[in-house]
This record gives sequence, C-alpha cells and structure tokens, in this order.
Amino acid sequence: MPRPSPEPARAVEGKCARCAGSTCCTYATQKIPAPRSKADFDHLLWQVAHGGVEVFQDDDGWHLLIPGRCEHLRPGGGCGIYATRPQVCRDYANDWCELDEPAARHFRRHFRDYAALLAYCRTRFRRWP
Repeated sequence: MPRPSPEPARAVEGKCARCAGSTCCTYATQKIPAPRSKADFDHLLWQVAHGGVEVFQDDDGWHLLIPGRCEHLRPGGGCGIYATRPQVCRDYANDWCELDEPAARHFRRHFRDYAALLAYCRTRFRRWP
C-alpha cells in the first residue's frame, strides 16, 4: 500500500521541488486485465487509436497510460487543491518517482500507438485479420 504523500513543506523541499515538469501530474494510468484473446487485443487496438493513449506491461500487470495534465497543477508545479486533493493523490508517495528514473525503463512491453500494437498482435497470433 502506498505511503501517504508528504505535507506540502516536505514535498517542496524534497523531490517535488526539483521536478521541473511535475511529470506524475501529466498523465494517468489505469490497470487493466491482462489481454489474452484476439478480442482483448482488438479492444486494446481501439483504445490506443485514441489521442495519445498508450498501453504498457510492467511487473504489476497491464495498464493504459492516458496523457493529460492535471487541471489543478499550478505553473510552479504545486497543487492548486492540495488540502482537498483526491485520495489517489494523498496515497501517492514519491519515495520512487519519475525524477529518480523514468517508469518506462521497467516496462516489459510498451505500445505507444496503433501501429506498434498491431505489429505485436500479428506476431503473437498466427492469424490476425
């Protein structure tokens, strides 16, 4: 279970203050069931065909990566609703974050777009439409 995030002062004097792009606040991830069938992969193809949506697999399983900057992120990188932020933000601990190392270094598979996932589907399944 993630540790609660640090109080604003600790976050500012720690990693969050050194992260120029507030990377963790510029995308969302959603864990998804591991795709197994052609139908599962066909559905993933539909998802990655939409505006920058990506799919990756890491040690925790399969995930959608959805780009989008949090609307509450201030120009300096602080949170505009820190005191009332959602629970997922409260639970986030930055003991390890993208400032330490890009998350992508731990991806087993990463499909940035439709073409990349389609190529994988064609190698995974002997007969792909």
